[in-house]
Order: sequence, then structure tokens, then C-alpha cells
Amino acid sequence: MKLLLFDIDGTLLQTNGAGTRAANRAFEKIYGIKEAMTKIDAAGKTDPIILKEIFLNEFNRDYAHEEAQELYKYYVPFLEEETGMSQTTVMPGIPRLLETLSLREDMILGVATGNIEQGAWIKLRSGGLDSHFSFGGFGSDSHIREHLILKAYERASDHIGNSIDIKKRFVIGDTPYDINHGRAAGAITVGVATGGYSRVDLEEHNPDYLFDDLSDLDSVVRIFE
Repeated sequence: MKLLLFDIDGTLLQTNGAGTRAANRAFEKIYGIKEAMTKIDAAGKTDPIILKEIFLNEFNRDYAHEEAQELYKYYVPFLEEETGMSQTTVMPGIPRLLETLSLREDMILGVATGNIEQGAWIKLRSGGLDSHFSFGGFGSDSHIREHLILKAYERASDHIGNSIDIKKRFVIGDTPYDINHGRAAGAITVGVATGGYSRVDLEEHNPDYLFDDLSDLDSVVRIFE
């Protein structure tokens, strides 16, 4: 059995700013701060790391657990609203690729994303991709991407049964974080230059495989054999 873990933002889809707008609305609702997300680079970072950077920028301190839960309480419904009001862009080749891989009995698909779990499922639903996934590792599991990848491994074993051996693990993502933390978690890494990082940027981190996008079905599927 092979385990394929996909990042979401920039790899499977783009919500075209819905997540940023939802987070900005949550911070303004609670703290009266406008455009809190504009001062940080969120690409590839987990939601807890993004929160930490915003709190450091705005308050010169880290956040408390209760503050994060309060923000998420508003962020989740705001994200539902924002994705409903804007068009989610699915990355080139993704629908056909997921449909093909989902039919394979020797492969299991999951996500490894910095999004909190509720946010991840909202984004996947907005792109019509949620039916291909039933588990993953999320920013709500850990602020460290390597750890949430390991959590996805654990959930994959629970999903298929511990008696089935996962012989290969792949992490597919559009940022250096996906590549570096995927490698640290023992995965074969697949970089795809459909997000905020160019092919040249990703090459510097030596992924095992690298694509401009995932639209060449035969070439992509071949690496998972």
C-alpha cells in the first residue's frame, strides 16, 4: 500500500483569499484589528504559526489557547461564508488525478495541511474535492508540520487497518515546508510549482520529484508506482 498526502492551499486548490478574509474578519470582530493577515507571509505555515506571528506583530506576545479557540469560533463560519461568496480555483489536472488515484486499490489518499481540520474540510468542499479524502494531518494537530504529517500516518494506519503495511509514503506540496518537513517525516517528497513558490525556488530544497503542475496524468501517476 502507498500513502499519498496532499497539501491543500496552492497544491490542490486556491480559495482566492477566502481564508485571509475570514481570518481578518475574526481578528477585527474580537480585537478591532483590520487586515491582520497583511503583515505576514502565510504560505506553507500552519494556522497556529500564523496566529503566533499575528499576535507578535499586534501585541508583542504569543497567544493563549483560549484566545485561539475564540478566534477559530469566528473564523470557521466566516470561512464558510467567504468560500461561498468567491470562486475556488482547483489546480490544473487535480480532479482527473484524484479520480484516477482514488480508484487504485494499492493507494490511499489523505491530506497534510497547516489548516485546522474544520477549515481544511471547508476548503476541500469548496473545490468539490472532499469526497477523495477521509483523513489527514492538520494544523489543529500540531504547529509543527512534520508532526502533523506523522499524525496523518497514524490515521492512515487506523483507516486501513494496522495489518496492512504502508510501504511508501509521499508528501505532495507547493512550498519548501512541504518538502523539508515531508523529508523529515520519512516521506518521498513531490514539489509542485502551482503556489507562491517557483520551480527554481522549490529546486533549492531538493524534492524527490518536481512538477510545474500535476496536469500530466501519466507522468505523475508513474512516480507513485
